[in-house]
Amino acid sequence: MTAFTHPQDAALLGLLQVAVPFTAHPFAELGEGCGLSEDETIASIKRLKSERVIRQISAIFDTRSLGYASSLVAAKVAPDRVDEAAAIISAHPGVSHNYLRNHEFNLWYTIAIPPTSRLGLEKTVEVLHRESGSLSTRLLPTLKLHKIGVRFDVEGDSRPDDQVAPAYSDKNRSATQELSAGEIAFVRALQRDLAVTPSPFVDLAAELGLPFERLRQMHDDFLASGRMRRFAAVLHHRKAGFGANAMGVWAGPQGDAEALERIGAVMAGFRAVSHCYERPSYADWPYNLFTMIHGKNEADCEQTLAAIAEATGLGEWQALYSSKEYKKVRVRYFADADAAWEAAHADAL
Repeated sequence: MTAFTHPQDAALLGLLQVAVPFTAHPFAELGEGCGLSEDETIASIKRLKSERVIRQISAIFDTRSLGYASSLVAAKVAPDRVDEAAAIISAHPGVSHNYLRNHEFNLWYTIAIPPTSRLGLEKTVEVLHRESGSLSTRLLPTLKLHKIGVRFDVEGDSRPDDQVAPAYSDKNRSATQELSAGEIAFVRALQRDLAVTPSPFVDLAAELGLPFERLRQMHDDFLASGRMRRFAAVLHHRKAGFGANAMGVWAGPQGDAEALERIGAVMAGFRAVSHCYERPSYADWPYNLFTMIHGKNEADCEQTLAAIAEATGLGEWQALYSSKEYKKVRVRYFADADAAWEAAHADAL
Protein backbone atom coordinates (compact mmCIF):
# COMPACT_ATOMS: atom_id res chain seq x y z
CA MET A 1 0.00 0.00 0.00
CA THR A 2 1.18 3.50 -0.83
CA ALA A 3 2.26 5.41 2.28
CA PHE A 4 0.56 8.77 2.77
CA THR A 5 0.97 11.47 5.38
CA HIS A 6 -2.32 10.61 7.10
CA PRO A 7 -4.19 7.30 7.31
CA GLN A 8 -7.38 8.65 5.69
CA ASP A 9 -5.57 10.00 2.62
CA ALA A 10 -5.84 6.79 0.56
CA ALA A 11 -9.60 6.50 1.11
CA LEU A 12 -10.15 10.18 0.30
CA LEU A 13 -8.03 10.02 -2.86
CA GLY A 14 -9.87 6.91 -3.95
CA LEU A 15 -13.21 8.71 -3.72
CA LEU A 16 -11.91 11.90 -5.33
CA GLN A 17 -10.71 10.00 -8.40
CA VAL A 18 -14.14 8.50 -9.01
CA ALA A 19 -16.30 11.63 -8.71
CA VAL A 20 -16.82 14.80 -6.71
CA PRO A 21 -20.52 14.99 -5.76
CA PHE A 22 -22.17 17.89 -7.58
CA THR A 23 -23.96 19.11 -4.45
CA ALA A 24 -24.15 22.31 -2.44
CA HIS A 25 -21.53 20.91 -0.02
CA PRO A 26 -19.49 18.32 -1.97
CA PHE A 27 -16.63 18.05 0.50
CA ALA A 28 -18.99 17.35 3.38
CA GLU A 29 -20.43 14.45 1.38
CA LEU A 30 -16.97 13.17 0.43
CA GLY A 31 -15.91 13.32 4.07
CA GLU A 32 -18.80 11.12 5.12
CA GLY A 33 -17.37 8.39 2.91
CA CYS A 34 -14.07 8.28 4.78
CA GLY A 35 -14.94 9.39 8.32
CA LEU A 36 -14.00 13.06 8.03
CA SER A 37 -15.88 16.26 8.77
CA GLU A 38 -16.26 18.89 6.05
CA ASP A 39 -13.49 21.03 7.58
CA GLU A 40 -11.19 18.02 7.89
CA THR A 41 -11.87 17.02 4.28
CA ILE A 42 -11.11 20.52 3.00
CA ALA A 43 -7.92 20.69 5.07
CA SER A 44 -6.81 17.27 3.79
CA ILE A 45 -7.41 18.19 0.15
CA LYS A 46 -5.55 21.47 0.51
CA ARG A 47 -2.61 19.62 2.07
CA LEU A 48 -2.60 16.95 -0.65
CA LYS A 49 -2.58 19.69 -3.28
CA SER A 50 0.28 21.49 -1.55
CA GLU A 51 2.17 18.17 -1.44
CA ARG A 52 1.47 17.88 -5.20
CA VAL A 53 -0.34 14.56 -4.83
CA ILE A 54 -3.51 16.10 -6.31
CA ARG A 55 -2.83 17.78 -9.64
CA GLN A 56 -6.29 19.24 -10.25
CA ILE A 57 -9.96 18.79 -9.42
CA SER A 58 -12.18 19.65 -12.39
CA ALA A 59 -14.51 18.41 -15.07
CA ILE A 60 -12.95 15.89 -17.43
CA PHE A 61 -14.59 16.43 -20.80
CA ASP A 62 -14.61 14.21 -23.86
CA THR A 63 -12.61 16.06 -26.48
CA ARG A 64 -14.34 14.65 -29.55
CA SER A 65 -17.83 15.20 -28.17
CA LEU A 66 -17.04 18.91 -27.79
CA GLY A 67 -16.20 19.13 -31.49
CA TYR A 68 -12.42 19.03 -31.12
CA ALA A 69 -10.11 17.02 -33.39
CA SER A 70 -7.37 15.25 -31.47
CA SER A 71 -4.62 12.70 -31.88
CA LEU A 72 -1.66 11.01 -30.34
CA VAL A 73 1.45 11.89 -32.32
CA ALA A 74 4.74 10.01 -32.53
CA ALA A 75 7.82 11.96 -33.63
CA LYS A 76 11.31 10.77 -34.42
CA VAL A 77 13.79 13.44 -33.31
CA ALA A 78 17.58 13.46 -33.28
CA PRO A 79 18.59 12.72 -29.66
CA ASP A 80 20.75 15.84 -29.39
CA ARG A 81 17.75 18.02 -30.39
CA VAL A 82 14.95 16.37 -28.46
CA ASP A 83 14.71 18.96 -25.67
CA GLU A 84 14.57 21.81 -28.20
CA ALA A 85 11.95 20.00 -30.29
CA ALA A 86 9.87 19.21 -27.21
CA ALA A 87 9.84 22.88 -26.18
CA ILE A 88 8.58 23.94 -29.62
CA ILE A 89 5.84 21.29 -29.60
CA SER A 90 4.81 21.96 -26.00
CA ALA A 91 4.34 25.65 -26.80
CA HIS A 92 1.20 24.77 -28.73
CA PRO A 93 -1.73 25.34 -26.32
CA GLY A 94 -3.52 22.23 -27.58
CA VAL A 95 -0.64 19.93 -26.61
CA SER A 96 -1.59 18.49 -23.24
CA HIS A 97 0.92 15.63 -22.86
CA ASN A 98 4.47 15.42 -24.18
CA TYR A 99 6.89 12.65 -23.20
CA LEU A 100 10.27 11.26 -24.11
CA ARG A 101 9.97 7.47 -24.55
CA ASN A 102 12.42 4.65 -25.14
CA HIS A 103 11.94 4.10 -28.86
CA GLU A 104 13.21 5.28 -32.23
CA PHE A 105 10.03 7.34 -32.26
CA ASN A 106 11.15 9.08 -29.10
CA LEU A 107 8.83 12.08 -28.66
CA TRP A 108 5.16 11.37 -28.01
CA TYR A 109 2.52 14.03 -27.61
CA THR A 110 -1.25 14.47 -27.63
CA ILE A 111 -2.86 17.43 -29.33
CA ALA A 112 -6.41 18.78 -29.51
CA ILE A 113 -7.57 21.32 -32.09
CA PRO A 114 -10.78 23.38 -31.63
CA PRO A 115 -13.63 23.34 -34.17
CA THR A 116 -12.86 27.00 -34.95
CA SER A 117 -9.32 26.21 -36.13
CA ARG A 118 -8.43 27.40 -39.62
CA LEU A 119 -5.44 25.06 -39.84
CA GLY A 120 -7.08 21.87 -38.62
CA LEU A 121 -5.39 18.88 -37.04
CA GLU A 122 -3.24 17.55 -39.88
CA LYS A 123 -1.94 20.94 -40.97
CA THR A 124 -1.13 21.90 -37.38
CA VAL A 125 0.87 18.71 -36.91
CA GLU A 126 2.66 19.41 -40.19
CA VAL A 127 3.66 22.84 -38.82
CA LEU A 128 4.93 21.28 -35.58
CA HIS A 129 6.82 18.62 -37.55
CA ARG A 130 8.59 21.28 -39.61
CA GLU A 131 9.29 23.75 -36.80
CA SER A 132 10.52 21.08 -34.38
CA GLY A 133 12.89 19.61 -36.95
CA SER A 134 11.43 16.14 -36.50
CA LEU A 135 12.85 13.51 -38.83
CA SER A 136 9.54 11.68 -39.06
CA THR A 137 6.07 12.22 -37.61
CA ARG A 138 3.20 9.75 -37.43
CA LEU A 139 -0.37 10.84 -36.73
CA LEU A 140 -2.09 8.23 -34.54
CA PRO A 141 -5.72 9.32 -34.02
CA THR A 142 -8.20 7.16 -32.15
CA LEU A 143 -10.07 4.80 -34.46
CA LYS A 144 -11.83 3.04 -31.58
CA LEU A 145 -11.93 3.96 -27.90
CA HIS A 146 -12.12 0.82 -25.80
CA LYS A 147 -11.42 2.48 -22.46
CA ILE A 148 -10.34 5.74 -20.89
CA GLY A 149 -10.26 6.54 -17.20
CA VAL A 150 -7.27 6.91 -14.91
CA ARG A 151 -7.98 5.59 -11.43
CA PHE A 152 -4.83 4.89 -9.40
CA ASP A 153 -5.09 2.12 -6.82
CA VAL A 154 -3.97 4.29 -3.91
CA GLU A 155 -5.62 1.88 -1.49
CA GLY A 156 -3.19 -0.83 -2.62
CA ASP A 157 -5.60 -3.75 -2.89
CA SER A 158 -5.34 -4.60 -6.62
CA ARG A 159 -3.29 -7.15 -8.57
CA PRO A 160 -1.76 -6.73 -12.05
CA ASP A 161 -4.31 -9.10 -13.63
CA ASP A 162 -7.46 -7.78 -11.90
CA GLN A 163 -10.47 -7.19 -14.14
CA VAL A 164 -12.96 -4.31 -14.11
CA ALA A 165 -15.55 -3.05 -16.58
CA PRO A 166 -14.47 0.16 -18.41
CA ALA A 167 -16.16 3.25 -16.98
CA TYR A 168 -15.99 5.12 -20.31
CA SER A 169 -15.62 3.95 -23.91
CA ASP A 170 -17.04 4.70 -27.37
CA LYS A 171 -20.39 3.42 -26.09
CA ASN A 172 -20.63 6.44 -23.77
CA ARG A 173 -19.86 9.03 -26.43
CA SER A 174 -22.53 11.14 -28.04
CA ALA A 175 -22.50 12.58 -31.54
CA THR A 176 -20.70 15.89 -31.82
CA GLN A 177 -23.08 18.80 -31.34
CA GLU A 178 -22.39 22.49 -31.64
CA LEU A 179 -22.40 24.02 -28.16
CA SER A 180 -24.44 27.06 -27.26
CA ALA A 181 -22.81 30.15 -25.77
CA GLY A 182 -24.11 29.11 -22.35
CA GLU A 183 -22.66 25.61 -22.72
CA ILE A 184 -19.28 27.02 -23.75
CA ALA A 185 -19.31 29.24 -20.65
CA PHE A 186 -20.15 26.13 -18.61
CA VAL A 187 -17.18 24.22 -20.08
CA ARG A 188 -14.81 27.12 -19.50
CA ALA A 189 -15.88 27.40 -15.86
CA LEU A 190 -15.90 23.70 -14.97
CA GLN A 191 -12.54 22.94 -16.58
CA ARG A 192 -10.85 25.22 -14.03
CA ASP A 193 -9.33 23.78 -10.88
CA LEU A 194 -12.17 23.64 -8.35
CA ALA A 195 -11.92 25.98 -5.39
CA VAL A 196 -11.51 23.99 -2.17
CA THR A 197 -14.19 25.83 -0.22
CA PRO A 198 -17.39 24.65 1.49
CA SER A 199 -19.72 25.43 -1.47
CA PRO A 200 -17.64 25.72 -4.67
CA PHE A 201 -20.41 24.73 -7.10
CA VAL A 202 -22.85 27.21 -5.58
CA ASP A 203 -20.19 29.88 -6.02
CA LEU A 204 -19.62 28.82 -9.66
CA ALA A 205 -23.34 29.07 -10.37
CA ALA A 206 -23.39 32.60 -8.97
CA GLU A 207 -20.38 33.51 -11.11
CA LEU A 208 -22.22 32.29 -14.22
CA GLY A 209 -25.43 34.04 -13.21
CA LEU A 210 -27.33 30.76 -12.89
CA PRO A 211 -29.37 29.15 -10.13
CA PHE A 212 -27.43 26.27 -8.60
CA GLU A 213 -30.08 23.76 -9.70
CA ARG A 214 -29.67 24.90 -13.33
CA LEU A 215 -25.91 24.40 -13.13
CA ARG A 216 -26.42 20.96 -11.63
CA GLN A 217 -28.82 20.06 -14.44
CA MET A 218 -26.22 21.09 -17.02
CA HIS A 219 -23.64 18.94 -15.20
CA ASP A 220 -26.03 15.97 -15.26
CA ASP A 221 -26.86 16.51 -18.94
CA PHE A 222 -23.18 16.64 -19.92
CA LEU A 223 -22.55 13.42 -17.99
CA ALA A 224 -25.54 11.63 -19.50
CA SER A 225 -24.55 12.62 -23.05
CA GLY A 226 -20.92 11.61 -22.57
CA ARG A 227 -19.63 15.11 -23.24
CA MET A 228 -18.25 15.01 -19.69
CA ARG A 229 -16.63 11.79 -18.52
CA ARG A 230 -16.63 12.75 -14.86
CA PHE A 231 -15.90 15.57 -12.42
CA ALA A 232 -13.01 14.30 -10.33
CA ALA A 233 -9.45 14.66 -9.15
CA VAL A 234 -6.41 14.01 -11.32
CA LEU A 235 -3.31 12.95 -9.39
CA HIS A 236 0.41 13.42 -9.91
CA HIS A 237 1.05 9.73 -10.47
CA ARG A 238 4.60 9.70 -9.13
CA LYS A 239 3.61 11.58 -5.97
CA ALA A 240 0.76 9.11 -5.54
CA GLY A 241 3.27 6.25 -5.54
CA PHE A 242 3.10 5.18 -9.21
CA GLY A 243 6.62 5.67 -10.51
CA ALA A 244 6.32 3.85 -13.83
CA ASN A 245 4.03 4.16 -16.82
CA ALA A 246 4.22 1.89 -19.83
CA MET A 247 2.56 2.46 -23.17
CA GLY A 248 2.01 -1.07 -24.41
CA VAL A 249 1.82 -1.10 -28.22
CA TRP A 250 0.47 -4.25 -29.87
CA ALA A 251 0.40 -5.53 -33.45
CA GLY A 252 -3.18 -6.73 -33.71
CA PRO A 253 -4.65 -8.41 -36.79
CA GLN A 254 -4.77 -6.08 -39.77
CA GLY A 255 -8.05 -5.50 -41.55
CA ASP A 256 -10.09 -7.63 -39.15
CA ALA A 257 -12.42 -5.25 -37.32
CA GLU A 258 -14.21 -8.02 -35.43
CA ALA A 259 -10.96 -9.47 -34.07
CA LEU A 260 -9.64 -6.03 -33.11
CA GLU A 261 -12.90 -5.29 -31.30
CA ARG A 262 -12.69 -8.56 -29.39
CA ILE A 263 -9.03 -8.12 -28.42
CA GLY A 264 -9.55 -4.48 -27.46
CA ALA A 265 -12.36 -5.48 -25.11
CA VAL A 266 -10.09 -8.02 -23.42
CA MET A 267 -7.35 -5.43 -22.96
CA ALA A 268 -9.77 -2.83 -21.62
CA GLY A 269 -10.97 -5.29 -18.99
CA PHE A 270 -7.68 -5.11 -17.07
CA ARG A 271 -7.97 -2.77 -14.09
CA ALA A 272 -4.37 -1.60 -14.48
CA VAL A 273 -5.10 -0.40 -18.04
CA SER A 274 -6.22 3.23 -17.90
CA HIS A 275 -6.43 3.84 -21.67
CA CYS A 276 -7.06 1.39 -24.50
CA TYR A 277 -7.32 2.46 -28.14
CA GLU A 278 -7.26 1.17 -31.67
CA ARG A 279 -5.07 3.45 -33.82
CA PRO A 280 -3.74 3.33 -37.40
CA SER A 281 -0.56 1.47 -38.30
CA TYR A 282 2.15 2.38 -40.82
CA ALA A 283 4.86 0.54 -42.73
CA ASP A 284 7.36 1.65 -40.08
CA TRP A 285 4.87 1.31 -37.21
CA PRO A 286 2.98 -2.02 -37.18
CA TYR A 287 1.20 -1.46 -33.86
CA ASN A 288 -2.53 -0.71 -33.96
CA LEU A 289 -3.62 -1.37 -30.34
CA PHE A 290 -2.44 0.78 -27.43
CA THR A 291 -2.72 0.18 -23.69
CA MET A 292 -1.54 2.68 -21.08
CA ILE A 293 -0.51 1.10 -17.79
CA HIS A 294 0.63 2.75 -14.56
CA GLY A 295 2.46 0.82 -11.88
CA LYS A 296 4.42 1.44 -8.73
CA ASN A 297 7.44 0.21 -10.68
CA GLU A 298 8.31 -1.33 -14.04
CA ALA A 299 7.85 -4.84 -12.63
CA ASP A 300 4.16 -4.09 -11.99
CA CYS A 301 3.74 -2.84 -15.55
CA GLU A 302 5.53 -5.86 -17.00
CA GLN A 303 3.27 -8.25 -15.05
CA THR A 304 0.17 -6.60 -16.49
CA LEU A 305 1.62 -6.58 -20.00
CA ALA A 306 2.48 -10.28 -19.70
CA ALA A 307 -1.06 -11.02 -18.51
CA ILE A 308 -2.49 -9.10 -21.49
CA ALA A 309 -0.22 -11.00 -23.90
CA GLU A 310 -1.39 -14.30 -22.45
CA ALA A 311 -5.07 -13.30 -22.52
CA THR A 312 -4.98 -12.02 -26.11
CA GLY A 313 -2.43 -14.34 -27.68
CA LEU A 314 -0.62 -11.42 -29.30
CA GLY A 315 3.09 -12.04 -29.73
CA GLU A 316 4.33 -8.83 -31.35
CA TRP A 317 4.35 -5.96 -28.90
CA GLN A 318 6.60 -3.47 -27.11
CA ALA A 319 6.53 -1.52 -23.86
CA LEU A 320 7.45 2.14 -24.26
CA TYR A 321 8.37 3.77 -20.95
CA SER A 322 8.51 7.51 -20.39
CA SER A 323 11.90 8.79 -19.28
CA LYS A 324 11.07 12.50 -19.26
CA GLU A 325 7.84 14.47 -18.90
CA TYR A 326 7.92 17.70 -20.89
CA LYS A 327 4.28 18.64 -20.42
CA LYS A 328 1.20 17.27 -18.71
CA VAL A 329 -1.82 19.53 -18.34
CA ARG A 330 -5.56 19.39 -18.88
CA VAL A 331 -6.78 20.52 -22.30
CA ARG A 332 -8.12 24.08 -22.07
CA TYR A 333 -11.26 24.12 -24.18
CA PHE A 334 -12.49 27.25 -25.97
CA ALA A 335 -9.46 29.25 -24.84
CA ASP A 336 -8.09 32.33 -26.60
CA ALA A 337 -4.60 30.83 -26.71
CA ASP A 338 -5.50 28.54 -29.63
CA ALA A 339 -6.39 31.45 -31.92
CA ALA A 340 -3.31 33.35 -30.78
CA TRP A 341 -1.04 30.41 -31.74
CA GLU A 342 -2.61 30.22 -35.19
CA ALA A 343 -2.28 33.98 -35.64
CA ALA A 344 1.43 33.68 -34.88
CA HIS A 345 1.68 30.97 -37.56
CA ALA A 346 -0.43 32.72 -40.18
CA ASP A 347 2.12 31.93 -42.88
CA ALA A 348 1.04 28.28 -42.63
CA LEU A 349 -2.54 29.12 -43.65
